[in-house]
Amino acid sequence: MNLLESQLDYPFGDALPERGSAIEVAPGILWMRMGLPFQLDHINVWAIRDEADGRAGWTLVDTGVDNPATRADWDRVLAGPLGGEPVLRVVVTHMHPDHIGSAHWLCERFGARLWISATDFHIARIASGATSGFNAPVSNAFMVEHGLAADPNAAEIGKRSNYYRTLVPQVPSEYRRLIGGAMVEIGRGAARHAWRCIAGYGHAPEHISLHDAEASVLISGDMVLPRISTNVSVIDIEPEADPLRLYLDSIEQMRGVPADTLVLPSHGRPFRGLHTRIDQLQSHHEDRFTEVMDAIREKGPQSAYELVPVIFRRPLDAHQMSFAMGESIAHLHALWHAGKLARRPGDDKVMRFAAVAAV
Repeated sequence: MNLLESQLDYPFGDALPERGSAIEVAPGILWMRMGLPFQLDHINVWAIRDEADGRAGWTLVDTGVDNPATRADWDRVLAGPLGGEPVLRVVVTHMHPDHIGSAHWLCERFGARLWISATDFHIARIASGATSGFNAPVSNAFMVEHGLAADPNAAEIGKRSNYYRTLVPQVPSEYRRLIGGAMVEIGRGAARHAWRCIAGYGHAPEHISLHDAEASVLISGDMVLPRISTNVSVIDIEPEADPLRLYLDSIEQMRGVPADTLVLPSHGRPFRGLHTRIDQLQSHHEDRFTEVMDAIREKGPQSAYELVPVIFRRPLDAHQMSFAMGESIAHLHALWHAGKLARRPGDDKVMRFAAVAAV
């Protein structure tokens, strides 16, 4: 456990649900984990005892990617901890593959409805059906514009055709819209509570976290993670965006959730200490802003690729480099939109950022 983690409270200690099993983290709420084919090797998914139209069953929150291993794990969980009861609805916090990948399979299997924000539903439909683009957080051509061509992994990254569709081959054709501020009734009998939707931006187009004030539980999705910082990237379809400022503003708004709330994140272990973790994440990004500005003042105009080692101080493979490029651009764009940097393409057509002289 690192120093920052030690400032948080992990009520379940080092316990983790084994494949095909579950841990009850609050009355009627089960924690499961699905494997991922990345260095970040798992996603937490949640099942809440529910009832609808006279039927007892479960609401699922997030699904894992779509592959044979994930389907097999769902089969074990459904027959085991979920007791063979049906899935009544599938709630997806956002459109990233590890969250929505198996939603179509679960919805079709049980005749359940997908619940998701409108923005993320439509972008997921576009991404899953696209024949090009969406190959990584940012497309190869966009990354080359920001200096990636100098990297040994550039050719490998450029070969990907549609990375998203390999993990999300299909998205349900219908959905129920989740909107920030809306209340969703979930639960069974006396444990039926109103969960408030909290919209967050920057990590995904319109991420939805769920807060049950009565039970003091927050399903945070990817907006607040206990061990790692959430990926916030500029992507090729919105090349001048400022997602990092949106993200930082969004987590600041989450201070409205009580500090002692049990946080159920998409990666890592459930924890308490929400406000402390928000402080840590904001401090982390402020430190990166300072380091980026210092590097530019010392070395002169820099590209996003040239600044990747400033932000990420470890070796990166091709998959990690694509995410790192998106985050590097996001940090630069936050400073650019704030008027602290100016940008200009060089003779090599690579975009570089320079410090703006103080007036």
